[in-house]
Formats: sequence, structure tokens, C-alpha cells
Amino acid sequence: MPTPSVLSGPGYLRQGLSLIARPELRAFVILPLAINLVLFVALVYVAGHQFNLWVDQLMPALPAWLGFLSWLLWPLFVLLMLLMVFFTFTLVANVIAAPFNGFLAEKVEVVITGQDHFPAFSWGELLAMIPRTMSREMRKLGYYLPRALALLVLSFIPVANVVAPPLWLLFGVWMMAIQYIDYPADNHKMSWQDMLAWLRQKRWQSLSFGGIVYLALLVPLLNILIMPAAVAGATLFWVRERHAINT
Repeated sequence: MPTPSVLSGPGYLRQGLSLIARPELRAFVILPLAINLVLFVALVYVAGHQFNLWVDQLMPALPAWLGFLSWLLWPLFVLLMLLMVFFTFTLVANVIAAPFNGFLAEKVEVVITGQDHFPAFSWGELLAMIPRTMSREMRKLGYYLPRALALLVLSFIPVANVVAPPLWLLFGVWMMAIQYIDYPADNHKMSWQDMLAWLRQKRWQSLSFGGIVYLALLVPLLNILIMPAAVAGATLFWVRERHAINT
């Protein structure tokens, strides 16, 4: 098994896309894809009606003599709004699809570790995962919400809110790594704190994976396919990066 690179994230996502196309995994991909599609259509509908209002609310109030700066700041706050909207979509979609994603991660690991027996789809097995995976999602929300709230407050503070977009971006990248790599970690009963500590040990690998996933999720329609691909790529990340530490 090759030694992982600190910038291995794009490769993991690319291989994740290839993995979800495999015939034995398709049945485990269809349900997360359907959930993502429904939520994406709902998000586009709501955002299309509210987008300008949200941007206007975020824009800082400038005195008349600084009015010319609004033309410079407007693109920045449009970007901030896009980051917030699509990150919210990703968060909600992953909470709802958590049992399916955990199930998919488990089956992807069977494929990439070369196990001889590949189990058939089982509704009983999927339903049994719901309590554990939803509990883990609530733990992620407990980690995410206070930090997101602090960034949201910062976004409304005049002058200081200029730094909000890059901070939202960095936080979003880190959360993407946490969101997807946690599925295989949870399947292996790794505690939440141990999982975070492990990701910090692999900080650059984690950020490179989270970064490419985040960028891909910003592309409309592509983001629907990227979620199961990110689960598969994160499982590959888990297997290879754990192997690199253990050896």
C-alpha cells in the first residue's frame, strides 16, 4: 500500500467517485443520492427567493462618504452567503443521510480491503445503525453549532466581518474532513475525541481532503454525487492513513 501524501485529499475523492460506480456498491449509493437530490431542490427553491434579502442583511452599513466601497464588498458578501447556504445544505443532508452514509462506508471498506464475502443489502442492518449514527451526528452538531454561531455573530459586526468569509471557508474545510472521515471511524467504534485527535495528527491530509470535498460541493448538481463519493473517499482515507500510522 503506497505511503499517503500530505496533499492526498484530491486523490481520495477521485478514487471515491470510481468506487461508488462499482456494481456491488450501487445499491448502497442510491438512497443517499435520492435524499441529496430532494434536499438540493428544496434549498435552491428557498435560496432563489431569499438570496438578495440575505445578502442585504449581511452587508455592513457604510456612511455615505464610503458608499463606493459597497461595490467592492458586495462580491465578498455574496461569496459569504454562498458558503453559508451550501454548507447548511451539506450539514442538513448529512444529518438525514447519516445511517445510509455509515452503511455505505462499511460496505466500501469491505471492497477496498479485499474481503472475500460481500454482504447483500439488508434493511435490518441499516435500521440497526440508525441509533448509533444519529447519536454521532448530534455530537457533530454539538461541535459545529457553537463555532458556527460565533462566526455568524462575527459576520454581522461592522469592519470585523471582513474576515468572516475566509474563516467560514477554513471552518467549512475542517468540518468536511470531520463529517466524512467520522463515518469509518465511528464504524470502528473510535471515540469522538480520539477521532478529532487523529485528524489533528493528519492535519494537512485532512484539510486537503476536506478542501477538495468542499470545493466540489459548491458546484450545483455535482454536489449531489459528491456526497456518496466523499464517503467512499473518506473510507479509503481511513484505511490508508491508519495503515501508514500502524506501520
